[in-house]
Amino acid sequence: MDSEEITKRGDARFNKKRGTSTPKTKWQKVRKPLGILLFVILNVVVIVLAAVSEFGNSSTASELNEVHMNGWFLIPAALCFVVANLANIYKYVLMIRRAYPKNQCPHRRQIWKTAWRVVMLGKYYDNVTPAAVGGQPFQIYYMHKNSGVSSGHATSIPIFGMIAGQIAFLILAIICFLFGNINENPALAVVAWLGLLFYAFWPIMVAGVSFFPKPTTKFLKFITKIFAKIKIVKNREEALARIERNMDAYADSVKAILKTRGLFLNTLILALIYTVFTAAIPYFVLTAFGGQVGFIKTLVLTMAVTSAVYFVPTPGNSGAAEGTFFMVFSALSDGYVFWAMLVWRFFSYYIYILMGPLTYFAMRMEKRKELSNVSPKKRE
Repeated sequence: MDSEEITKRGDARFNKKRGTSTPKTKWQKVRKPLGILLFVILNVVVIVLAAVSEFGNSSTASELNEVHMNGWFLIPAALCFVVANLANIYKYVLMIRRAYPKNQCPHRRQIWKTAWRVVMLGKYYDNVTPAAVGGQPFQIYYMHKNSGVSSGHATSIPIFGMIAGQIAFLILAIICFLFGNINENPALAVVAWLGLLFYAFWPIMVAGVSFFPKPTTKFLKFITKIFAKIKIVKNREEALARIERNMDAYADSVKAILKTRGLFLNTLILALIYTVFTAAIPYFVLTAFGGQVGFIKTLVLTMAVTSAVYFVPTPGNSGAAEGTFFMVFSALSDGYVFWAMLVWRFFSYYIYILMGPLTYFAMRMEKRKELSNVSPKKRE
C-alpha cells in the first residue's frame, strides 16, 4: 500500500469522525433506489410464477361461484398458523435471551422484536430463493447487524434454530411414516422417505462442523487460499484470521447452547409444536371445502407431501408442492380440493411473501424515526 492510498484512507476516517463524508459517486447515489426496485421486482416475479404454477390445475377446479365453503373451519386453520409461528418465534427468544450476559440482557420487547424479524425474514428468503437456501444466511446477516449478541451467537442461533426444526420434522415424520400407513401410495412413500434423507443431511453436517471445528477451519482456509490466488479474496491474511476467529466463536457458542440446562430440549419441543400445528392446517382447510378425511390421515399425508417435495429446487417448492397436494388429496376427497390447495398455500407460502416486505417496511420506518429523534449535533 503506497503513501498516497494511506493518506486517502486516513482522510476518509477523519471526515467520518467529524460528521462529514466524501462526495458520493453516481453508483452510490443509485445503489439504494436500485436495490429497492430489484427487491420489488423480485417479489412480483415470485408471486406471478407461483400463481401461474398453482392455477395450472384450474381446468380441473370448480368455478369459484360454485364453491360451497364452511368458513368456520378456516378459524382453527388460522389459529394453527398463529400458534405455530409463536412457537417458532419463542424458540429464538429463548436462544437470544441466553446469548446475553445476565446484566446486559435488553428489554423483553426488544428480544421478541428481534426474534420476530429473524423468523419472518428467514421465512421470506426461504420462499424466494431456489431450494430455500437464502433463509439462514440472511438470518445470520441480520443477527450480526442488529441483535447485539456476539458474532459466534449471531451465527449459531439461526443455524441451531434451523437444525432444531429439521430434527423435529424428522422425529414427527418417522413416527407418521412408520405408524401412519403411507404405503397405500407406494410412489409417495418412496419419495417421502427419500426426502427424509435430505432433511437428515443438514443436521449431520452442522453437527460435524460444530463438534469438529478444526477440520472445517482447515477446509475453509484451503478454499480461501485458492480464492486469494485467483484474486477473489483481496487480503488473504485478514480473511484467514477472520475464519479462525469466527469458527472458534461459533463452536464455543454452539457448545454453550447445548450446555445451557433445558435449552436444547425446550427448543426441540417448540420446534415440534411448530411442525405439528403447521401440518394440521390442511385438515381444517380441506374440511372447510367439503373434504371427508380424518385428522390423523391428513396429518400423515401432509408430512409425506412436505418431505416428498423438500429437494425440489424451486422457490418455496412451487409447482411440486401444489401438484403433489392436489394429486394426493383429490384421490381421497370429493371436496373442492383445488381451492383448499390455494388456501393451504396461502398459509404455507404466500403469507410469508407478504410478511417479508412488511417487515422490511417496519424496519425502515423504525430507523427513520430513530434518525429523526437524533439532534443534528449528535449526528455529527
